[in-house]
Amino acid sequence: FFFFFFFQAEDGIRDAQESRGLGDVYKRQVQTYQYATQETIMTREFSSQTPVPGIVIETRNDKIIEAKAYFTSEMWMKQREVTTLYIQRMTRGWLARREAARARKERDHDSEENARKQEELRKKDEEEHKREIERRMHPKTTEDFEILRNELDAWRETETKKIKDAGKNGELTPEEVQKALHQLLLKETKLLQTIDRLKNTASTINREDRIENMLQAMSAAKMWKRTDGRFTEVVTPLTTRAKELMDLYHGLKMPFLSIDDRLDILLHVKWTVNEFDCNLTREVVDLIDREADMLNRGRPEKSLEGLRKRLCNLFLQFVETVEFNPEAARFQKVPRKMLQEAQTNFNE
Repeated sequence: FFFFFFFQAEDGIRDAQESRGLGDVYKRQVQTYQYATQETIMTREFSSQTPVPGIVIETRNDKIIEAKAYFTSEMWMKQREVTTLYIQRMTRGWLARREAARARKERDHDSEENARKQEELRKKDEEEHKREIERRMHPKTTEDFEILRNELDAWRETETKKIKDAGKNGELTPEEVQKALHQLLLKETKLLQTIDRLKNTASTINREDRIENMLQAMSAAKMWKRTDGRFTEVVTPLTTRAKELMDLYHGLKMPFLSIDDRLDILLHVKWTVNEFDCNLTREVVDLIDREADMLNRGRPEKSLEGLRKRLCNLFLQFVETVEFNPEAARFQKVPRKMLQEAQTNFNE
């Protein structure tokens, strides 16, 4: 056993020398060749022992290793080619699956985007349809009433043409044609009356909305812009005054109050207008005294509607006067100074 390994080592050294051009052992380069010895420390200690009589060798953990078939270079290249093709196939499959996932994601995104746009268009059409119906059922602006008038004219012309064509074709007698035209005229008159009522209602609603927006704008806090670009709400004495007047106006407009609550509101309004002495304030105080006297007499609410409406209009005029409410100056179409100068020139 020892000689076998020794001869194998000698053969290995001889082969190494021959590969380096050191074939002749008597040459200088062979005699002076520096050999290097390298040791390796295994992670696990082991040794070998030849079985001999008198020594027990543990064989339970031994593994029998048998030599396998010889693996040539051609077989190695073939195995490399098969492995390379497998890796390429898996890589192409992964890239294809990734591209398919991206395409599916893009398709789903486009589908969702189209569905969202279709839903927005549908909602927009529904809102437009509802708005057009609302404009005809509850018109508010001049354009809304213009649409009603145009549709009424188109309907009248269509119906008139149908009646006259029926008369020409002999379906209706001249007396029936006149009767049908008379009925059409009555329907048109009724529709015109309905449009006029809607116009009066819209005028009242628009006036109340305009007044409410003006009062809210008067009493709103000032927005002051700071150096950092943000805004700060500032409540000034003028806006506080405007808010107090707005609350009193809302109190006068509030229905279904008890007698004590109504008298309390009238008393606060009287104290407010008594701070100034002019024809307007004296008329407001006179109306307040009349309503308080009628309330104490137990008069019904129905008989006080005209008086309360007149009182609300006069107090609104008080709120819109710059001398009593300085915030009203921003909402005057013509400056008060110009009106005073024009009045002075007219009197002269």
